[in-house]
Amino acid sequence: MPDFEQRRTALVADLARRGRVERDSTRDALEAVPRHEFVPENRRENAYADQPFPIGEGQTVSAPHMVAEMVDLLALDPGDRVLEIGTGCGYHAAVTAEVVGAENVYSVEYHERLAEETGERLDRLGYGDVSIRVGDGRDGWPAHAPYDAAYLTCAAPAFPDAVVEQVRPGGTVLAPLGDGRQRLVSARRRADGALDREEHGMVRFVRMQG
Repeated sequence: MPDFEQRRTALVADLARRGRVERDSTRDALEAVPRHEFVPENRRENAYADQPFPIGEGQTVSAPHMVAEMVDLLALDPGDRVLEIGTGCGYHAAVTAEVVGAENVYSVEYHERLAEETGERLDRLGYGDVSIRVGDGRDGWPAHAPYDAAYLTCAAPAFPDAVVEQVRPGGTVLAPLGDGRQRLVSARRRADGALDREEHGMVRFVRMQG
């Protein structure tokens, strides 16, 4: 049987050595979440390779370095309320939950099958307090707003207006923006609703569905 814990520790050490993860809270979260439980069974042998994997419905689980970078950029604190657009297999949500607390993560998934399977998986692994809603991510989840931060795990042409409006003034929105190859963009929301944007390099994500 593979020593998944040893492989996970080695992966996180490699990400830190490469400068792909900086915050202690992010490193601790990556070491805590068993990624092999979130990838398809036929991919588990390579679960701690730093690469994305298909998870069905045309979706993927992001590479660990991408999850690390996004969690780092949001600079989350325990207790922060976070909106995730694109639950997928739940890996990114679990890492976020390790930082802020599972009860503070609200995730929207377009595909009902993925949402149901992921809800069961998160519950089994101790992240059952993560809230999942089936729906169009462009609508966000207004019932639990305002959020301290929101992020997209899928590419969009621009930040969805509804998602931005559900983030509190001073909060951060993060997403891969553009068609084809995208740029990872973070934005701090001002009190007047305007965004102070910062770009963080080229990425490639699956497009938002809806």
